[in-house]
Amino acid sequence: MSVGDFDVLFFDLDGVVYIGAEQVHGAAAAIESAREQGARCIFVTNNASRTPDEVARHLSALGVPADPDDVITASMAGATLVTAFIETGEVLAVGGEGVSAALLDRGFTPVTAFTDSVRAVMQGYGPNVGWHDLAEATFAVRAGLPWVATNMDSSFPTIRGIAPGNGSLVNVVAQTAGRGPDAIAGKPEPGLLQEAIRRTGALRPLMIGDRLDTDIAAGSRLGMPTLLVTTGISTLAEAMDATGELRPTYVAENLSCLLPDRHFLAVP
Repeated sequence: MSVGDFDVLFFDLDGVVYIGAEQVHGAAAAIESAREQGARCIFVTNNASRTPDEVARHLSALGVPADPDDVITASMAGATLVTAFIETGEVLAVGGEGVSAALLDRGFTPVTAFTDSVRAVMQGYGPNVGWHDLAEATFAVRAGLPWVATNMDSSFPTIRGIAPGNGSLVNVVAQTAGRGPDAIAGKPEPGLLQEAIRRTGALRPLMIGDRLDTDIAAGSRLGMPTLLVTTGISTLAEAMDATGELRPTYVAENLSCLLPDRHFLAVP
């Protein structure tokens, strides 16, 4: 199989296109080549801390030209899930600017403290999330309000190593409140990729990621072909040993497999 077999490529970001402030070697050239071959390249991320505009600027600065419309975040998918519980009103927003921006885009009013007027909670990653934020979320969740988590990633890669992800912070609230979220937007749950398909009209998409338990499982749950690149969390050995929804359709060392003279290695 090659790029020409797909109309839209869904790229995870952390560990696939970049790690922290550094581009994964060869990622920019591979994505440029995929575009030249006619595939639309869309960046889907469980990281809910930033807005699409911020992510697009980051990508462009790394040599991967991107517009905000090329970026779909778990916050955007999370705000869509909130609409299943309430139509309008105040939502306690826990996380980075991306969480509040996505809620505003959906017509909600994001707030940072639990009061009687708050009608739901959306919790996503933010580098400055602290005890106060988790306490406010716990108060609201214990009061019985609908609770949407943008994702449950326990960790994510940084230049310095593996760091705690949003799932670790969600679990703090869950343990204290005595229950888990009512809905989860990010991979491996289907919300993020469903949002991406809805916004792009993809007919033959390929999910490209570095984690078996999130990226690959998410694509598998929607019957979507998947490609694991071993530049982030999961290894080739783990891919070959994986079963069920964790087993990728294809595997490659890095995104150079998207170049015209390359092909994806099918996992037997």
